[in-house]
Amino acid sequence: MAKKTTAKKTTAKKTTAKKVVTKKVVSKKPAVVPEKATAPVKGASPVKTVATAPPSAESRTALVRRARRINRELAEVFPYAHPELDFDNPFQLVVATVLSAQTTDLRVNQTTPSLFAKYPTPEDLAAANPEEVEEILRPTGFFRAKTKSVMGLSKALVENYGGEVPGRLEELVKLPGVGRKTAFVVLGNAFGRPGITVDTHFQRLVRRWEWTAQTDPDKIEAEIGALFPKSDWTDLSHHVIWHGRRICHARKPACGACPIAPLCPAYGEGETDPEKAKKLLKYEKGGFPGQRLNPPQAYLDAGGKAAPPLGAG
Repeated sequence: MAKKTTAKKTTAKKTTAKKVVTKKVVSKKPAVVPEKATAPVKGASPVKTVATAPPSAESRTALVRRARRINRELAEVFPYAHPELDFDNPFQLVVATVLSAQTTDLRVNQTTPSLFAKYPTPEDLAAANPEEVEEILRPTGFFRAKTKSVMGLSKALVENYGGEVPGRLEELVKLPGVGRKTAFVVLGNAFGRPGITVDTHFQRLVRRWEWTAQTDPDKIEAEIGALFPKSDWTDLSHHVIWHGRRICHARKPACGACPIAPLCPAYGEGETDPEKAKKLLKYEKGGFPGQRLNPPQAYLDAGGKAAPPLGAG
């Protein structure tokens, strides 16, 4: 009887042992990014390699370092970056920037020569016939609303600032049609006062690069501003916007021709084949004219071409 009991216990132990299952630990493969963009980009310096892709949850220090490195790399690719609106003075720049809403800088540049030839000062534009101004601004779209804005801001300049564009943010944003984005364009490029221009290109790229998750322009401005010295803000804006217009497009980024691909968490969202990506490059990077009819000499020296006037070609 005792032997049978012992046999049963032994059998039970064997049964229990069979139920023990060892879990297999499966390691996740790290994200893969290219060592460098192999398609040549005119004017770009050789792309430096990094060991791994940016982590999904990087430290604040790592984020700052990566963001500043991207800006340095873009500064080498676009050393001639500048505002892509033609202007000779602060008045022309503020008007051109207001007109650039919902259209291209090229179309604005093709339109403003006629506008400023007929109305060269705030006094002239404030006293203009609205219907005549509308006809000139028609190619820019939303020409009635834009006419109201540029005539309104001209009148405000005459009545409140002696016909001069103020150089302070608080005063600029009070002008009709002028928001923070327009104000920072004017401050940074007409007065040399640092500012971050949060346009659609800037918003898209800083989120792609995981510099911020914000969608509100003011919050984006604040978060990105905290990553860089204030003295870098204006040039940073140019670098990011130029990269967005030429390489990192909204619908089909040219990932395979991107000089900062190793630093980008969003690598692979666009075309990764170097030759196919090269065909997506725009403006001087693709061998095409730029947006300014009168670009800076540095741009022309780098191989950029002036844009044609309205109606040409």
